[in-house]
Amino acid sequence: MSADLLKTPLHALHVELGAKMVPFGGYDMPVQYATGILTEHKHTRSAAGLFDVSHMGQVLLKGEGADAALESLVPVDIVDLPKFKQRYALFTNEQGSILDDLMVTRRENDLFVVVNAACKTQDIAHMQQHIGSRCTVQPLPDQALLALQGPQAVTALARLNADVQKLTFMTGGHFVLDGIDCFLTRSGYTGEDGFEISVPADKAVQLARALLAQPEVKPIGLGARDTLRLEAGLCLYGHDIDTTTTPVEGSITWAIQKVRRAGGARAGGYPGASAIDGQLANGVIRKRVGLISTERMPVREGAKVVDTSGADIGIVTSGSPSPSLGQPIALAYVATAQAAIGTQVFAIVRDKRVAMTVTSLPFVPNRYYRG
Repeated sequence: MSADLLKTPLHALHVELGAKMVPFGGYDMPVQYATGILTEHKHTRSAAGLFDVSHMGQVLLKGEGADAALESLVPVDIVDLPKFKQRYALFTNEQGSILDDLMVTRRENDLFVVVNAACKTQDIAHMQQHIGSRCTVQPLPDQALLALQGPQAVTALARLNADVQKLTFMTGGHFVLDGIDCFLTRSGYTGEDGFEISVPADKAVQLARALLAQPEVKPIGLGARDTLRLEAGLCLYGHDIDTTTTPVEGSITWAIQKVRRAGGARAGGYPGASAIDGQLANGVIRKRVGLISTERMPVREGAKVVDTSGADIGIVTSGSPSPSLGQPIALAYVATAQAAIGTQVFAIVRDKRVAMTVTSLPFVPNRYYRG
């Protein structure tokens, strides 16, 4: 391991559990454990998987008007976000492109924000620069973050505190788990029911061991986290969305509430608003779509996409064999004319054409608990 990689509070536990460690987002992270990615993926889909996501950035925005301040940086309704509700948001730049995606939860007296590991430093600087005079931007480096995901996550977690069962998808609250004060949201990035748990870093190993002691729970690495989120049709920042893509191109306009769109009560007022409103009105020349193949050849990030005549129409941004479906799946940007569901296209893999079909997302149905 190179000495400049950061370690999460669970690093020694991963090593003890036999994890294969790899660099990710500046951290030394577990990509898989002894049983391998396929087994870990299927375990999460059938039972419960424990993920270390402590490399993500956790930040509190405090003060009167913190919601309006954050809303000036995202095309999302933050002001009307109810207490203990969570929302997906996007930082945009002046061109309307995506700087990062993030999760925001309103708590009693602050906003709890989670940003991506690789963008953490720049996101915190971005908030301090643009809204630091309007609210307090407080990073939480002493908090770890665990994700417990899968249909039996609630069963396992409820043994530590039965009240967690009251949460529904995209809501949060304060809970004591194994004697530790934690902040939970019922959310995650696998398409399954589950929870993300913010826990003091010095108590993270204790909590992880308490969860791993539950019969449903096994440790899961980043490899399966990636195949799970791909099956769920979810974007990975730096791959499927980045500063070359807009929310409209990325097919995540569902994240932009009506109140923030042209004609809405609080329309615009965020970086790139005119560009995004223009795209919402007039469309875009390329869009993110899901692709599925009946062939065996895996299609990976960077593969070119061509139409039936062989003309270049796009590029794959994430791709993998789907453990749940047994077929290659991918996310790709294609020309809007070829983005309709059912369109036949080809991915080019080692100079061979792999037949693929534009399909609806998610690839595997979501199983979020909505109560």
